[in-house]
Amino acid sequence: MATRHDGTKATTKKAVWWDGGIHAREWISPATVIYIAYALLSKYGQDPTITHLVDQFDYYILPVFNVDGYAYTWTKDRLWRKTRSKTSVPLCYGADPNRNWDYHWCESGASHDPCSDTFCGEKAFSEIETAQVAKFIADHQDTIVHYINFHSYSQLWMSPWAYTTMKPSQFKIQDDGSIQAINALAAVHGTQYQHGNIAQTIYVASGSTVDWIYGTANVIFSYGVELRDTGKYGFLLPEDQIIPSGEETLAGLLALLQYVEKQVYA
Repeated sequence: MATRHDGTKATTKKAVWWDGGIHAREWISPATVIYIAYALLSKYGQDPTITHLVDQFDYYILPVFNVDGYAYTWTKDRLWRKTRSKTSVPLCYGADPNRNWDYHWCESGASHDPCSDTFCGEKAFSEIETAQVAKFIADHQDTIVHYINFHSYSQLWMSPWAYTTMKPSQFKIQDDGSIQAINALAAVHGTQYQHGNIAQTIYVASGSTVDWIYGTANVIFSYGVELRDTGKYGFLLPEDQIIPSGEETLAGLLALLQYVEKQVYA
């Protein structure tokens, strides 16, 4: 049971979902998500902000979304992006799990070519990874109020839409959350992030996770976050940046959670 600012009890405890590693080669993403999960666990009861926010929400944290693809980057191909499922083309494996969602599936910014890095799959939710996460979130959409899909790289904090440059009617309340996050994040190590809707901030990508989470599951505070850096190392970010990335991202998340708390428990 969550507690509102006035001390009264909210009727339903809300939940958040964070995941990393939907794209296999984006190693800083799982590392950062694991850092954040550890921080919430280890600082509970010591840090008053963390203690309060852990009490306010339930947390669903998936450090590695695309497990088979991620394992492949450690054993065969460091820059592999997709899943590892079989396709209709014998030597071309996997779909882009961030183009495989049943929301404006395989329109702009996605490919029907199984050999493409942005292959949308043979059909929406063809990949077991996306299908199972979607099922879980749909089953819990009455309580999940906040979602983040962590990626790398580019230092961007983004909200819907991805399939179109049009902004949704709730863009301002979403983007205000992004601003809270990136301001708190920058205060830690000076890292500068940009914010905005996905299609205008980075590129158009239909069938994306964030669009389905917002458009179908009705999770207003749905974000795609591109972590460090802006291209010097790209996907090959050195491991000495794991802790700084974790520290600043944690600060951004705490600020965003405080913002979300005010909206959903108002």
